[in-house]
Amino acid sequence: MNNLHAAKVEALKASVQGAVILPGDEGYENARKVWNATIDKHPALIVRCATTADVVGSVNFAKDNGLVLAVRGGGHNIAGSAICDDGIVVDLSQMKAASIDAGARRGTVEGGATLADFDAATQAHGLAVPLGINSTTGVAGLTLGGGFGWLSRKFGMTIDSLESAEVVTAAGDVLRTSASEHPDLFWALRGGSGNFGVVTRFEFRLHPVGPEVLSGLIVYPLSEARTVLERYRDFMDKAPDDLAVWVVLRKAPPLPFLPEKVHGQGMIALALCYAGDPAQGQPLIEPLRKFGTLWGEHVGVQPYTAWQQAFDPLLAPGARNYWKSHNFSSLQDGLFDAVIAFAQTLPSPQCEIFFGAIGGATTRPAPDSAAYAHRDARFVMNVHGRWSDPADDNRCIGWARDFFKASAPFASGGVYVNFLTADEGDRVKAAYGQNYERLAQIKRQYDPNNLFCTNQNIKPA
Repeated sequence: MNNLHAAKVEALKASVQGAVILPGDEGYENARKVWNATIDKHPALIVRCATTADVVGSVNFAKDNGLVLAVRGGGHNIAGSAICDDGIVVDLSQMKAASIDAGARRGTVEGGATLADFDAATQAHGLAVPLGINSTTGVAGLTLGGGFGWLSRKFGMTIDSLESAEVVTAAGDVLRTSASEHPDLFWALRGGSGNFGVVTRFEFRLHPVGPEVLSGLIVYPLSEARTVLERYRDFMDKAPDDLAVWVVLRKAPPLPFLPEKVHGQGMIALALCYAGDPAQGQPLIEPLRKFGTLWGEHVGVQPYTAWQQAFDPLLAPGARNYWKSHNFSSLQDGLFDAVIAFAQTLPSPQCEIFFGAIGGATTRPAPDSAAYAHRDARFVMNVHGRWSDPADDNRCIGWARDFFKASAPFASGGVYVNFLTADEGDRVKAAYGQNYERLAQIKRQYDPNNLFCTNQNIKPA
């Protein structure tokens, strides 16, 4: 038990409503698994919190016993920050209630909810908040890193819709934070990742979306990638904020709308979502069908919740993953050279390179309006290394790192904190840019002993 007295653990069990899971308990192996299978850590105990009071008790237990503390929302973080060795995991996965005030266009959701949980609750009223693109992602981790998705060009980053947050601090206090209550902490939570406390509840401003949206995939051969990328760049320069088009380069999965003979061949796909009236979107997307020799398309009007889950099969938990990421304010020809070269040498059929188009509403707030600093980013690139066999680790990780280096000269210098892997602590300052020093000061105020350190860590000033 790593010097943890059994009596102390029994006292914790008696004081919390949720379950306390120990090594050897049934369910421990499952409870310590996270989305990324390269992460393999063994905590001393996992507290599946049922209430905010359970979170307070767990935070105090960590502090009183000198334990490393990790916080698990969706368990999706690529770096594995949801889990730790020999410490305590504050697991929020049972705390996922959402409530919607449709008249006021406000929604609250607990810290363990996934995108699927919150999307289902908001879409019942034809409302949404910009969230990510994989429905099993946790709302908390996504939001605390800034957050973006299909709706971000129209409605901004996830944090731009955040109205308030309930947070358990390192002192064990429960604070409501907003623009008018603990505004410095609220500023830091909006992009400062897990550095400032355990957020148990988020309140968002909601936006009218759907419930049906025009969305889908348009697929071209990788051999025509240069033309497609050049036309994509020109198209996005003029695209309205209602329309998000992302680019994915990978081996073609066995999608039913693609001819069987191209399955497993290199492809470049345009993934699109139009957040306005589908009828108005149809003529806008027509040019996307003329970028090259069309392999196939699957575009239509479907529930927004279905589109939010469209990529889930390609991003299922249990695979080995390694990411490298850059932000870009523009897409240069030299970048296209690098992208095409590396897309032709994918080390596994599951690896991919994608460009998420943000811009629009994400660029309008000032860079110091929240901890998230990269308001100049119009595209976020993720080099997504993904494979199954540990024997392929070096090859797949090496490919991702080599492409990261080759594309670096064309990047804007910033990086999205949620895409940083465990070995990229040296890029934390790049993730926060000009806001880092202020974050370090706020960290000193709310977490002077760096209790919340299993993250892309901001050290107290």
